[in-house]
Amino acid sequence: MKKILFVINTLGRGGAENALIQLIKKLDKNEYDISLYVILGQGELIEKVPEHIHVLNESFDASSVLSREGKKMMKKRIFGMFFKNASVFKNFFYIILNWVKMVFSGRVLPDKLLWKTLSDASPVFEEKYDLAVAFLEGASAYYVNKYVNAEKKAAFIHVNYVEAGYSRKLDKDAYTGFDRIFAVSGDVRESFISEYPECEEKTKIFENIIDKEYVLKKGEEAGGFEDEFNGKRILTIARLTAQKAIDVSVESMKILSESGENVKWYVLGDGELREKLKSRIEKYDLKDKFILLGVKDNPFTYLKQCDIYVHATRFEGKSMAIREAQIMGKPIIVSDCNSNAELVKDNEDALVCKLDPADISDKIKTLLHDENLCKTIGANAEKKFTESNESIEELLSLI
Repeated sequence: MKKILFVINTLGRGGAENALIQLIKKLDKNEYDISLYVILGQGELIEKVPEHIHVLNESFDASSVLSREGKKMMKKRIFGMFFKNASVFKNFFYIILNWVKMVFSGRVLPDKLLWKTLSDASPVFEEKYDLAVAFLEGASAYYVNKYVNAEKKAAFIHVNYVEAGYSRKLDKDAYTGFDRIFAVSGDVRESFISEYPECEEKTKIFENIIDKEYVLKKGEEAGGFEDEFNGKRILTIARLTAQKAIDVSVESMKILSESGENVKWYVLGDGELREKLKSRIEKYDLKDKFILLGVKDNPFTYLKQCDIYVHATRFEGKSMAIREAQIMGKPIIVSDCNSNAELVKDNEDALVCKLDPADISDKIKTLLHDENLCKTIGANAEKKFTESNESIEELLSLI
């Protein structure tokens, strides 16, 4: 039986984390002995991990990594790890030098500075694996490259590498040590190899796995919207971070409201910008029209019940939310960043907009007032979704 180790930073309810759960479920437990190590030992998706998986963390906290209490727990864990293996002292000059570079570039990303320290603070396991997989950028990639004993090593890139703030200097050339790198889209691949041109041949595309039948089944469960609104519901599923541009969506809702459109916009997700977004929503008197629902155990009931799905983001890896909306046959609006555009064809199975409040609201109005176009785009979106196991075979071919 082949031994495989997966490593990820957290198990919060995010796209990459959900994709990992779906991938693990696809692997035959009679052929593969699978272990999982979560760098920060936290996240609500631990409850979704199949029972036969060996979770290597000595302790695990199932609280959300985005909730207020979860963030407090995470800060405690991070602080505690700083002093394990003297990791903070080993990385002191690394942190200072990269912090200075970030300050001069005008973009300070604290999480990027901390991942290496957290990797160095993690326990080293004596087990030798046939394959070790770093399923996310940052700590998991550093850890698998430096500390895991494995015949073959693979890394996954889930986001536009450059746009997200990574660089090979920050990574200390970690990815040169992997036998295969999997990017979730063509745009993600191009961004990565712009920093690691020597890795071009071994960098393949691996689309996130989504279980269509599971999505459809969950969409039929009880739950979803609880207000008795009789207008059109717009939905966005995204973390409340700068990448997801929810601030631009609020501006778009302001335009829709001033135009007298009978719509409400709901956002499923949480994140560090929640309070700032709430302030902007209140400033524009949109409290009853732009609603931050937070994280829900079953987002698919909301997706099933919404009228329009909008995913207007600054950059992406390859959005699982867009693909789930396709499964549901929803009329979709996406921003024109490259990874979003890979998933749809404008005016056929989605409307593609600029990341601009006026253009987003114009596209929404188009769908609100053209029922036939909504039906056509939704039907084409449903046909667009395809499933394939070829990428899994590519991964397993390493062993």
